[in-house]
Amino acid sequence: MTLATDRTLAALTRNDFPILNEQIHGKPLVYLDNAATSQKPIAVLDALEHYYRHDNANVHRGVHTLSNRATNDYEGSRDKVAQFVNARSRQEIVFTRNASEAINLVAYAWGNQNVKAGDEIILSVMEHHSNLIPWQLLAQRTGAVLKFVELTETEEFDLEQFRSLLNEKTKLVSIVHVSNTLGCVNPVEEITRLAHAQGARVLVDA
Repeated sequence: MTLATDRTLAALTRNDFPILNEQIHGKPLVYLDNAATSQKPIAVLDALEHYYRHDNANVHRGVHTLSNRATNDYEGSRDKVAQFVNARSRQEIVFTRNASEAINLVAYAWGNQNVKAGDEIILSVMEHHSNLIPWQLLAQRTGAVLKFVELTETEEFDLEQFRSLLNEKTKLVSIVHVSNTLGCVNPVEEITRLAHAQGARVLVDA
């Protein structure tokens, strides 16, 4: 791919996001805070407008036409996400408001049932509070032990130290995919492979 092609794709992508047409201090808006709040492309804005204009009703809570349409669209979106992430069915897809709520849900719904005293949870020192505090609270409730992967000299995930922390007591590995402070991309595929080999579950804050 050439630089010219990259620029063309970038321009086309920007055109999908109306908010990026704004000028800030006389220059086109550059928005880099997607980890906190993502901007919405036209396709999403149009779908939201269509829903509120034509199908606005409770999902799974009614038998009238609008509720049926809203429910069908909701379940259809779960099917699309399941296919995209290679899930076995829509039953594996749970929508939450954000990653913070999702991690807390796992910590309470799964953690309270499966983590006990002496179990170990591995995190890294680069985790956002949203992927730190829920596990601290779970450890307080259950007596589990938290372990932390440090950074290498180049401020990246220390995979060798991670290997040394894994053992038969490891119940969960919860790791960020891309650090919002360091910008490093963690090797989640290798992390997952190593954790699964020890029988541990893996949560990726992606």
